[in-house]
Amino acid sequence: MTNSGLLKNHNVEAKVFASRMILAVVGAFLLLLLLFYNLYYLQVSNYQKYQTRSNENRIKVLPIAPNRGRIFDRNGVLLADNTPVYSLEMIPEQVKDIDNTLAQLQDLLGLSDEDITRAQKKIKGKRRFKAVEVKGRLSELDLARFSVQQHKFPGVFVDARLRRDYPFAELTTHALGYVGRINQQDLVKLDQEGIAGNYAATRNIGKLGIEKFYQQELHGSIGNEKVEINNQGRVIRTLDYTPPVPGKDLTLTLDIELQMIAKRALTGKRGAVVAIDPRDGALLAMYSNPSYDPNPFVHGISSRDYKKLLSKERPLLNRVTQGVYPPASTIKPFLGLTGLAHGVITEHSQVNDPGWYQLKNVKRKFRDHISWGHGKIDLHRALMKSCNTYFYHLAFELGINDIADMMERFGFGETTGIDIFEEYQAVLPSRYWKRSQYNQPWYQGDTINIGIGQGFWAVTPLQLAQATSVLVNRGEVKTPHLLMSRQGATTGSERQSQPGFSGGGTVNHALEEERPPMSLVKAKHWDIILNAMHDTVQVKGGTGYNAFKGSFYDAAGKSGTAELVGLDENQKYEDIKSREHLRDNAMFIAYAPFDNPEIVVAVALENSGHGGVSAGPVARQVMDQYFAHRSFISQADARAGKQGK
Repeated sequence: MTNSGLLKNHNVEAKVFASRMILAVVGAFLLLLLLFYNLYYLQVSNYQKYQTRSNENRIKVLPIAPNRGRIFDRNGVLLADNTPVYSLEMIPEQVKDIDNTLAQLQDLLGLSDEDITRAQKKIKGKRRFKAVEVKGRLSELDLARFSVQQHKFPGVFVDARLRRDYPFAELTTHALGYVGRINQQDLVKLDQEGIAGNYAATRNIGKLGIEKFYQQELHGSIGNEKVEINNQGRVIRTLDYTPPVPGKDLTLTLDIELQMIAKRALTGKRGAVVAIDPRDGALLAMYSNPSYDPNPFVHGISSRDYKKLLSKERPLLNRVTQGVYPPASTIKPFLGLTGLAHGVITEHSQVNDPGWYQLKNVKRKFRDHISWGHGKIDLHRALMKSCNTYFYHLAFELGINDIADMMERFGFGETTGIDIFEEYQAVLPSRYWKRSQYNQPWYQGDTINIGIGQGFWAVTPLQLAQATSVLVNRGEVKTPHLLMSRQGATTGSERQSQPGFSGGGTVNHALEEERPPMSLVKAKHWDIILNAMHDTVQVKGGTGYNAFKGSFYDAAGKSGTAELVGLDENQKYEDIKSREHLRDNAMFIAYAPFDNPEIVVAVALENSGHGGVSAGPVARQVMDQYFAHRSFISQADARAGKQGK
C-alpha cells in the first residue's frame, strides 16, 4: 500500500479527528472551569478585598487644613492673625495659548521674567487640569487690574487663602516667634512624633517662640473631603465632607502697651527689658532690641533680606532669654542674703573700705568704684552705695561652694522653664564648672570677682528677673510663663494656671520641686536685704535714687555696671570709653510696690555705661506705664461705682 493510500483512508482520518476534538473539548472545559474558579475567587471569596481596592482607585480623600488659632495680649489686643492672601492661578487645559496668556498677564500685572519662568516649569510638572500658581501675594492694585480684565483670560482666576500676619511686627517677634513653610526637617520630626498625618494639607508650622511651643494647639485638627475621581485623577463629584477643627486661640500675659514703652525706652540701644508679675510668674513685657519683622518669614524670606539680619547688631538673638551678661552689682542683694543665711555676717557687720581690697600675699588690688573708698561700711550702706570692697570681703569669707549652692536656689545657671524653647542656661561658676570647662583649679581671685558679679558669671535678663521675683517672694518660686488662657471652638475658655500644659512643649515644673522655698533664710534676713534695696532708690545717695526720683509709687531696686574689659591698677575707665564695644554694660533690677510687689523689671543694656544712669531710667519708664495704667483703671472703676450708686 502506498503512502497516498494511507492518507485517503477515511477511517483513520475520522479517528484522528475525533481524538483531537475530544482533546480540544476537554481543554476548553478545563479552561472554562479555571475561568469560573477565578470569577468565584474574585467575586465571592475576595469580594470585600477587591471592592475596597476598586473604591480606592475611584474614591480619594483630600485633606483640608484647619485655620490656625489667633494670639491675643492680656487685654484682648490681637497679636497674631490670619489674613487673606490672594494668588493668580491658571488651569492649563482651559487656556488655548499659554505662552501668549502669560505674556499678556506680564504686561497687565508687571510680572517678572522669573515669575513667568517659574510658572512655565510648574505647568510642565503638573497635570493640565490642576491649577498652577502664576503669581502669589497679589496687591490690591493687582487684584483691581485683573478683575477688570478677567473676562479676557479664560482659565485664569484669583485664589484666596489665609496667611499668618503679625500686626505689631518687630514689637512681639521674640515672644511670639513666627511660622514658616514646613521643610524636610519638620516632616521628619512630625513623622517621629506620629502626627504627620494631621499636617497633610498644612503649609506652615511654628518655627520659634509661642508659635512653636504651642504648635499643636494653635494648629487644630485636619478635616477631609471624600471625592470621586476618574482614571485621570480628575474630581467628578464630592461624596462626603468633614470640616477641620480650628486651632485654639491663645491669650498671653503680655501687655502690648508695656511692650511699646519698653521698645521706646530701648530706642538706639542694644539690650533687653523683661517685666514679671512676681505673684504668679506672668510675663508682662519682654522686649529685645534690635528686633526684626517676622512677616517676611511667613511667605519665605529672600536670601538677601536674611543676610541683612546677620549683622553685628544680632537682631535674631532674643536677648531676654539668650543674651548672657555679667550680672555685676545686681547680684549683691543675693550675695548679702547668702552671707546672712550662713552666719558669715550680720546686718551690723562692718568692713573698712580704703578704695580697694587685697588678698594676703597677693600684689594685685581689687578696686572699688570709688577710688577713695567708703570708710567703715555695713551691709545696708554697702548695698545702697554698691560698695565693691564690702562684697569682695564677703565673697572671700563665704567661699565659692556656699555661693554657688545658694545662687542655684535662685535659678542662676539653669533655664527658668518659660514656655518658649529659645533659652540659654548662662553660667553659674563653681569649682566643678571651671574644671569641666577649662580643666583648671579654682583660685581665690576667681571668688573675689564673683563677689561683684564679674569674672565667669553670666546671666540672662530673664534669669535676673526670675531671681528677683524669688527674692521679693521671700524664697517662693513662680515659673515664668507667657500663656494666660486658651479658647477653642468647642471647649470655651480655659484659664492657664500651669504654663505649658498640653502644648507643643513642656515647661520644666520640676524647678519648683528642685528649688523649694528657702527655709534656711530667716524672715529678718529677707527684710534686711529688701529694705536696703528700697533705700537704694528712695534715699538720696543710693545708686538708683536719680532714676526713680519723684515716682508716684514706692519702688525698690539695685543697679549694676559690668566691666567688659579688665583695667590695670592705674588705668581709668575714660581710657577705653571712646571704643564703644569695650564700654561697660548697664544692668538694673527693680520692683514695686515695695510692700506688696506686683511687678519686677530687669534691664540689660550693652555698652551703655553705668547701671543707675542708663538702665535705671529704662526700668522707670516701664514701671511708670504699668502704674499709670493701673491708676487709670482704678479711677474708671471708681467713677463706674459712683454712677452705679
